[in-house]
Amino acid sequence: MFKSMDIGIDLGTANILVYVKGKGVVLKEPSVVAIDKVRNKVLAVGDDAREMLGRAPGSIVAIRPLKEGVIANYTVTQKLLAYVIEKVAGKSLFFKPRVMTCVPIGITSVEKRAVMEATTQGGASKTYLIEEPLAAALGAGIDISVPRGNMVVDIGGGTTDIAVLSLGGIVVDSSIRIGGDHFDEAIVRHVKKVHNVLIGERTAEEIKMNVATVIADGRNESITVRGRDMVTGLPTTFSVSSEDCRVALEDAVASLIATVRGVLEKCPPELAADIVDNGIYLTGGGALLDGLAEIMQRETGITTHIADDPLECVALGTGKALENLDKLHPGTVYTASNLAD
Repeated sequence: MFKSMDIGIDLGTANILVYVKGKGVVLKEPSVVAIDKVRNKVLAVGDDAREMLGRAPGSIVAIRPLKEGVIANYTVTQKLLAYVIEKVAGKSLFFKPRVMTCVPIGITSVEKRAVMEATTQGGASKTYLIEEPLAAALGAGIDISVPRGNMVVDIGGGTTDIAVLSLGGIVVDSSIRIGGDHFDEAIVRHVKKVHNVLIGERTAEEIKMNVATVIADGRNESITVRGRDMVTGLPTTFSVSSEDCRVALEDAVASLIATVRGVLEKCPPELAADIVDNGIYLTGGGALLDGLAEIMQRETGITTHIADDPLECVALGTGKALENLDKLHPGTVYTASNLAD
């Protein structure tokens, strides 16, 4: 008898990752869709669409349908999900996959419903949700089933989810609309203010990945990039240093750490003691920002670890959650209490 394929999707603001049960992470592409506005037709998805960001003519628009972790454009999100599900599972009228999708903590029931409906329209037979910090903890190899406190800080493209977990559930949590995209925007603003040059988000991301640091004693490098001089209006080449980035990212990092401290302050004393022993775990692409773990450790006084594979952590955790899919009712959120029912 044919058994339906089980798929886990990390539906991120910046990237979409797909985990197939028994195979691992099989797809990782940018969450970008290129659309021909004249014919209302999808031209490209993922890497091909990302190449068009900021470079397409007026009739073609490259859209990132998710903003700050939630659906900003329902129709385009549905097309994105349909593309990745078909690419991974093939096209079939009868054998549609069961899909578990990650969502940020703190999103509304309306936003959750939008994700489930978009996943169903995209080609899923049954849909399930899992909150990102829970998936990140599973992907980082943390045993969350025991009565011990563990803290996860998942820094995605649009949001950072912070949660204290124990006994398979989230005890204290908070979400802040700061992530990789916010870091890019901060670099764009700083370059515009200091160098009088306008750069695009792809250039800002390149600067962030290659030279950015958030601590004074971090890496000390520079990169040569191109942009448009705001005085002459002409293309220009200039250099951006690690110190430029540190100054640019100062406020965003301070807000992030303040939110982490806020969660620690709300944490029950016994769980707080466990976190001191176990440390804080950073996951998501933002965890790779140079010096972030060090500055968080300095500001909180708690050992801070970067997960082994921060970029794929949430997708890997969703894959582990797929093992319990038969214990869940379709349309529900993966939690210890739902599994027990």
